[in-house]
Amino acid sequence: MANLNSSVVDRPQNSPESTQFKEKKNFAPAILIAISFIYLGLVLLIPAANVFVTAFSKGFGPIFAAVQRPDFQNALKLTIGLAVIALPLNTIFGLSAAWAIARNKFPGKAFLLSIIDLPFSISPVVAGLMIVLLYGRLGWFGSWLESNDIKVVFAFPGMLLATIFVSMPFIAREVIPVLDEMGTDQEEAARTLGANDWQIFWKVVVPNIRWGLLYGLVLTNARAMGEFGAVSVVSGNIANKTQSLPLFVEESYKQYETEVAYSAAVLLALLAVVTLILKEILERRTNKKQS
Repeated sequence: MANLNSSVVDRPQNSPESTQFKEKKNFAPAILIAISFIYLGLVLLIPAANVFVTAFSKGFGPIFAAVQRPDFQNALKLTIGLAVIALPLNTIFGLSAAWAIARNKFPGKAFLLSIIDLPFSISPVVAGLMIVLLYGRLGWFGSWLESNDIKVVFAFPGMLLATIFVSMPFIAREVIPVLDEMGTDQEEAARTLGANDWQIFWKVVVPNIRWGLLYGLVLTNARAMGEFGAVSVVSGNIANKTQSLPLFVEESYKQYETEVAYSAAVLLALLAVVTLILKEILERRTNKKQS
C-alpha cells in the first residue's frame, strides 16, 4: 500500500502522459469551434457576403437607381410602417403575457404558453391562409366586413395581422425566463416600502428584464421587416399598394431585374444591421449609467 501511494505521489506532474492527456482534452473544443465557424460561414456569412458583392459589383449607380424607383420607395414605407405598428403592439402583449405566466398560477397556464409558441411551429404560409379564411370575402367575418366596406385581405390590415402573428412570441419568450430567474424578493421588498404596482414595474422589474426585453424587441423588429410567407398570402403582392420590401425583392428577381432585387436585399439587410447597432448603443449607455 505504501509503495502504491509513493508511486502515485512520486509521478511527475509534467510527465509525457499528463501532457498528452491535456493536449487531447483541449483538442475537442478546437474542433467544435472550427465546425461552428465553418457551418456559419457556409450557411450564413458566405451567402450574405455574396449578396453584397453582387449588389455593389457595378458600383453604386444601380443601387441609387433602384432606391429612386416609386415601387421601391412604397415597398420600403410599407415595410417600415408594418414594423412600427407591430412592434409596440407585440411589446405590450409580450410583457403582459410574460408577467401573467411568470408571476401567477392559474388553470390553463401551460396551454397559454403553448399558444404563444404557436407561430414558431406553424408555417407562415399557413398563418396567412388562416387570416384569409377568417377575414376573406368567403371567410367567417367576410360578409360582415364587406357590408361595412372594411377590407382586410389584400390590404394593409391583413398584412399587419400577418406580421403581428409571426412576430408575436419573441418578447414573451425572452422575458419569461428572466422573470423566473429574477424571483419576487425585490418586488416584495419594494411593496413593503410603499411602492405601487406601476412603480414596482418601472423601477424594479424593467431594469432587471431590460436585456431580455431588448433582445426580444430586436428579434421582433427583424421578423416584422423580413417576413415573406404570411404577408405574401394575405397581401396579393400588388405593386405600390400591398408589396412589402421582401415581396419587392422576390418580384424583381422573378422579373429578371436582378440588380434591383440585390439592391433591395442589401437595404433590407442594412435595416437589420441598424437595429443591431441601436441595440449595442442602448446597451453601452445603460452600462455607463449603472457604473
